[in-house]
Formats: sequence, structure tokens, C-alpha cells
Amino acid sequence: MVESPVGRQFGGARRRLVEELRGKGITDLAVLKAFEDTPRHLFVPTGVAHRAYEDTPLPIGNGQTISQPMVHAYYLQLVKFIGHEKVLEIGTGSGFETVLLSRLAAQVFSVERIAPLLENARAAIAAAGAANVSLLLGDGTHGWEAHAPYDVILVGAASPDIPVPLLEQLADGGRMLIPVGTREKQKLVQVTRSGEAFERTELGPMRFVPLLGDHGWTS
Repeated sequence: MVESPVGRQFGGARRRLVEELRGKGITDLAVLKAFEDTPRHLFVPTGVAHRAYEDTPLPIGNGQTISQPMVHAYYLQLVKFIGHEKVLEIGTGSGFETVLLSRLAAQVFSVERIAPLLENARAAIAAAGAANVSLLLGDGTHGWEAHAPYDVILVGAASPDIPVPLLEQLADGGRMLIPVGTREKQKLVQVTRSGEAFERTELGPMRFVPLLGDHGWTS
């Protein structure tokens, strides 16, 4: 990707964000490089673009936000990407994490339920030069069966329980990260599949928006 003058204007801020993430415990060099190579200002409205490289969530319209960079970095570091993975992302949102994933994995399939968000994300993902990404408008709690199984499933919203279709679409040996709990209190859960068995490990408290859909929250 050839960076525009506007992009170069944010280069120093992007590098400072990477150093901030490093100082907060992100040590995976591939994750840090993905942040260094991904222009977050493309994924937020122009009115808040000057804050794009702060470690804070920002509004992206339709009542949604782009997550704090540290949350994305923590998620991605937990996965321990090798580079060959096929990934399912539930909740495209701004598309920022989608592009980070595209730099860490072989293929990324991402599902978003809000049409205007998906179209904005599609444009930003293209502008960022991510070519190994496929997008779908739909209910993320159903996953994306056509391309299953997935080595990694990342869920960017909290569910009262783990949607069965996502478990079914996880590859043998695959890992899923999903916040599980009530609307007010959740824990990040890692699920690892071994044959027909699923091992759940609680990784600590998190706070996410609710996962809406047939196999999540209904309203």
C-alpha cells in the first residue's frame, strides 16, 4: 500500500501507539507490526480521526464503537498466530481488526449484521490494501458455514452462552475467543476443540456490547 500524505501525517502517532502497546505488555512482534502497518485513521469518522492513535475506543456510527487498540492487541496476542490460519471474525465493525487479522493470518472471513457499518468497513479495508478478506452481511451467531471449518474464531461481542453454530464451525485443534456472561458482566472465554470435545478456559473479566442474533441476545 502506498501511503497518502494524510497517512504519513499520522505516521508518528501510529509508531507512538505501537510503543504504548509494547509498554502495556504486548510482546508479539507480528501483532505490533500489524498495528504499525495499519492506518487506524481510515476506520473512524473524520471528526475523530485526530484521536485515531489514542488507546481509547471511538464512535463509528450506528451506536457502535471501534474498540480500544489494547483490547484488539490483547485478543490477537492470545491467539499466537503462525500465519497459515483461516479466521472467522464475528462483528466486522469498523474493519480495523479485520485488517489486523489479514496481516496475521492466511484468510479472514468476517460477518457484520449492520449494513451501513459493513459498507464503511468494506471501503476502509480496501483502502488499507487487505486482499485476503471476505465480508458477509448477516447474523454472526450463525457463523459462516460455507467456509468452515476455521482455525480461529474471534467474537467481538458478548453472548449469554457460546453459540452452537460457532462451536460446530471450529476446526479440530482450533481456538475461539468469545466474551460470555450477562449484559453487565462478562468473562473472556477461550475454547479449544479436540475432536468432539471443547475445552473452555476463562481468561478474565471483559466488557463488550451484546452479541445480537438467533444464538445470542435477541434484543
